[in-house]
Amino acid sequence: MPLFYLLLTGFIVSAVLPFLSRRVKGYSGWVAVLLPLALLFRFLAFYPRIAAGEIIRESVLWVPSLGINLTFVLDGLSLAFALIITLVGAAVFLYAGAYMRHDKEMPRFFFSISLFMNSMLGLVLSDNMAAMFVFWELTGISSFLLIGFSHHDLQSRKSALQALLVTGGGGLALLAGLILLSGLSGTMELSELYPQHDRVVSSPLYPAIALLVMIGAFTKSAQFPFHFWLPNAMAAPTPVSAYLHSATMVKAGIYLLSRMNHVLGGTALWQDSLLVVGALTMVGTAILAFSQTDLKKLLAYSTLSVLGTLCMMIGIGSELAIKAFFVYLVAHSLYKGTLFLVAGTIDHAAGTREVGMLGGLGRMMPFTMATALLASLSMMGVIPLVGFIGKETLYASILELEDWGRYLVVAAVAANGLLVMITLLAGIRPFIGKLPQFPSTPHEAPIAMLAGPACLAVFGLLAGLFPDYFLGSLLDRFASVVLADTLTFRIKLWHGFNEVLLLSFVTFFCGMLFSVLRRKMLPHLKERHIMPFLKPSAWYDAALEALMRLARIQTRILQNGSLRNYVTVIVTTAVALGAAALAGTVSALPAFPAGDVTFYEVAIVSIILFSILLLITSSSRLKAVIALGVMGFSIGIIFILYGAPDLALTSFAIETLSVILFVLVLYRLPRFSTYSTTASRFRDVLIAGSVGVFMSVMVLLTASGELDSGLKRYFAEASLPEGKGRNIVNVILVDFRAIDTLGEITVLAVAAIGVFSMLKLVIKGYPKEERS
Repeated sequence: MPLFYLLLTGFIVSAVLPFLSRRVKGYSGWVAVLLPLALLFRFLAFYPRIAAGEIIRESVLWVPSLGINLTFVLDGLSLAFALIITLVGAAVFLYAGAYMRHDKEMPRFFFSISLFMNSMLGLVLSDNMAAMFVFWELTGISSFLLIGFSHHDLQSRKSALQALLVTGGGGLALLAGLILLSGLSGTMELSELYPQHDRVVSSPLYPAIALLVMIGAFTKSAQFPFHFWLPNAMAAPTPVSAYLHSATMVKAGIYLLSRMNHVLGGTALWQDSLLVVGALTMVGTAILAFSQTDLKKLLAYSTLSVLGTLCMMIGIGSELAIKAFFVYLVAHSLYKGTLFLVAGTIDHAAGTREVGMLGGLGRMMPFTMATALLASLSMMGVIPLVGFIGKETLYASILELEDWGRYLVVAAVAANGLLVMITLLAGIRPFIGKLPQFPSTPHEAPIAMLAGPACLAVFGLLAGLFPDYFLGSLLDRFASVVLADTLTFRIKLWHGFNEVLLLSFVTFFCGMLFSVLRRKMLPHLKERHIMPFLKPSAWYDAALEALMRLARIQTRILQNGSLRNYVTVIVTTAVALGAAALAGTVSALPAFPAGDVTFYEVAIVSIILFSILLLITSSSRLKAVIALGVMGFSIGIIFILYGAPDLALTSFAIETLSVILFVLVLYRLPRFSTYSTTASRFRDVLIAGSVGVFMSVMVLLTASGELDSGLKRYFAEASLPEGKGRNIVNVILVDFRAIDTLGEITVLAVAAIGVFSMLKLVIKGYPKEERS
């Protein structure tokens, strides 16, 4: 099971990586990069088999009774994403070691980012919907840790929470969709859904399933109207932005759509929804980038535009569109990862990311400039970079459309023209022109910060020069998963002089025109603001504020710090619901003849009643504690009388310990005072009496029925041979319910650690006598 052990090894190394990082310190990046590199070479070893048409599939039982297993599949689609994740991951890991070498929290960073990388691999390799969802949520949690890495900064924490809530909400929608899909198809395995396409799309549940899955994908890949969280997530360190928001996390939703296209695609609902949402995101977010001045924000909005383009191409769904989707996916991962890392290098060297303050860095950072130039040419779609092939194929696939073609081609040219403008601002302008005064003296980056982005940029060039060699074989296997068919054409760099090439020239011209217009309009745009009700981010803020207001109200009512109120609400609700359920069954209570009651039972009950009376009327804490203990010991004697000595021993131990602890703590306190009113005590009597009557009725009803249970017989028969114990109760606790018992012990241990920490807490700035 190579895939399972590959993932397992990755998670184990993620746990060990922080300790290694502390040991090697200055060489953290060189050590950490070994993990993604090892995974990259292992996946490359699978390449010939996958290119030959083989599909590697393996399964490890998890919860087989529910159809939930750790099933992994390696086909053209999952291999393409796995190679992107590990290749860009290697560049980012090496870069981060140098970029964050003075950060004391670097071990925590490497743990979080390696956890994220392995979660992404688990997501794209999972064939079981339950396992895929687990990894889906793991990417959300680990990205929350990475975006909020600088937890001392309010903006970082706010951005991390926003990303978590938006993508987490979409995750809940996805979970609902997967549950409906599993119930409809009778399987949790994605590969077993492919033959059921007609049955799924003809089901009345199909619209709900498709919409829920799309919402999950749209939130993850920041499609309109959920796009606002991605630019705000630029508060994360640059390596995080380069990895999560160019090549991995934001591509998770795109991966889900492409994986589900074979199952849910082919309908107007699916295809048109993806096309419209993708086109809106492609154009709208490119326009939003027009007024941005921060390098990372510019790149973030361009990422959103490309994600919209990828979504739109799945919506088009033709062979040519899927070819464009594949090439665009690879090209974007390479050039955008490079440009994000270059932006971090510029910030690291010059001390600013503001475009207006940058220029002339090419003379002082020639290697960084060369890397940025290669990536920028690919992003603008200049021959012979792989981005040129992606853009040409995109235009060709749009021109094939009859109904939407003329409108979409205008939208695509406008959006790509804006991407050209962004590239000129973020990838080229910082290196040309005069050298302004910078907050710090610019200098060339160290080799660890140059090697990763340079490799990505060079690979973008090689993939453009030799596309069939690097991408051709994988494209067929990729398309067979997305479309259930192989493509009838190959990847080529040059298709001659045609209308598609003309559109490329128009795109470049539009980019230059937008750049000129931006310089003239930017001062006026700074004074203009979008009305809040038109901004999805404002809707999010309003929804979050409403939720917090509701939380404050319910906290005031239900969680006001009064233990009496908590107990009152809980027992009153339980008794009311129980009484409603038992209405009409009181007549079924058994009759117990008076002769069945013995004198010692009367004596024990009398002692219990006397103890209760003493407890509630006593004005002495010590007397009340003793009465409570007598009552508990009397109940233990009842256990002995009815043949439960183990319960009696447990009861005696607990009561003894409770009495001792109560006496040690309470004997120094003053006598009871009358704090509650008569009305309050009368209410308490009614509530306590109702609980007592309810529990008595429950016990009598239970005792009156025939308690014949297969589970009871199983415990009795299996206790000794399987649990190696004669005490059935003990065996149930430590064997049959071992996980429950472990959970309870864990809760108690965590609570004890919390109490201990609070007792040891030293609040700085307060004298000892004022600490509380």
